[in-house]
Amino acid sequence: MMDSDEQPIVPEAKEVEEEEEEEADPKPKSKRSETIDLQTDTTLMVDISDALSEQEKVKFTVHTKTTLKAFKKTEFSCIREHEEFVWLHDRFVENEEYAGVIIPPTPPKPDFDEPRHKLAKLREGEESMTKEEYTKMKHELEAEYLATFKKTVAMHEVFLQRLAAHPILRNDHNYQVFLEFEGDLSVRSKNTRERLGSFFKGFSKSIDESMLKSHRDVDPWFETEKKFLDEYYVTVRDATKAGDKVTKTHKRLADSYIGVATYLNLLSVGKDDPTSALYRKTGDTFEKLRKLEGRVATDEDLKLSDLFRYYDRDSQAALDLLYRRMRSLANYEAANKKLETAKTKNKGVAEAESSQQSCSAKFEKLSETGKNELQAFKSRRVVAFRKNLVDVAELEIKHAKAQVTILRSTLATLKEL
Repeated sequence: MMDSDEQPIVPEAKEVEEEEEEEADPKPKSKRSETIDLQTDTTLMVDISDALSEQEKVKFTVHTKTTLKAFKKTEFSCIREHEEFVWLHDRFVENEEYAGVIIPPTPPKPDFDEPRHKLAKLREGEESMTKEEYTKMKHELEAEYLATFKKTVAMHEVFLQRLAAHPILRNDHNYQVFLEFEGDLSVRSKNTRERLGSFFKGFSKSIDESMLKSHRDVDPWFETEKKFLDEYYVTVRDATKAGDKVTKTHKRLADSYIGVATYLNLLSVGKDDPTSALYRKTGDTFEKLRKLEGRVATDEDLKLSDLFRYYDRDSQAALDLLYRRMRSLANYEAANKKLETAKTKNKGVAEAESSQQSCSAKFEKLSETGKNELQAFKSRRVVAFRKNLVDVAELEIKHAKAQVTILRSTLATLKEL
């Protein structure tokens, strides 16, 4: 369990503020993603030191440095793909020993379809644009693709660091194999039959959750926590959608400035036109505002939308813990009833007592571990939101001041013309 004063791991991809003339590599390579460093315990340090995009796959170089005796070496690296991260996550979820632990959410699958689709659409409409407008739009889309790639790397790194920081999960054999084994883990994507099995398993879980909703918890603390997390999960999910809308609006506004700046500069081409200087200066202003608006969109995406998106999944993991505990409670109560029935009939008492004791021990252990996990989750969540909200407020103020400075400078120059 994590200490209450421990800093949170929060996915935070490196902010993309590239120079205008820099072109994004079609096969982007990340030297290292920037995340909040939670690894205050240096006995197991894990990071993604490199990543390379190859067609539909991303290959992550997982670098580990450790002093734990469970590992053969003190420093080593291996190449992993997204499917192997999913495999590792599933091993934790399926292990009953971790029923009382909040399993870190699996990192999202690398998805570059949207920026690629936008780039393909841009190429189709190239003839209807000026060369300058096309170049700027192309650069914006390449920067968006690069930002998506870096965020993907950051999310996968955070998953591994959460595991490394956890005093129980870090000792898992599968996790150690994932980190240390240099070869391919021979993990493949699920076939149709397996996907269908997973679907029915999830469907059965949903039905079981619905049936357990009316089940009264014996511990008021867990009952209160369940009500809060149910509401919190819905709220964070709504906030994620709202944050994405705000970010897209800023991006659309930045893109619209490209056309305005381009056509104002075209109007300034005539040397004998007395208004050419006015058009040129106004066009330059819109170009500066475009860059600024793009940074606003990037900052809000990294500091707010990504935070909401992460805790949307993390709160679901917390709710899964509460579901497992409630299922354990239901099993324990059912075992109590069977024991009473066995004593009444004076038949199978020893077997019923053994089952009741086993269910009791599992429930008590799950409750103790789960309470510590949920308390740590609250502390981690509060620190993360406080930090990111302060950061985004400071950045908004910074960008607003820059915007005011640009507009004042433009007005002063136009008055002199």
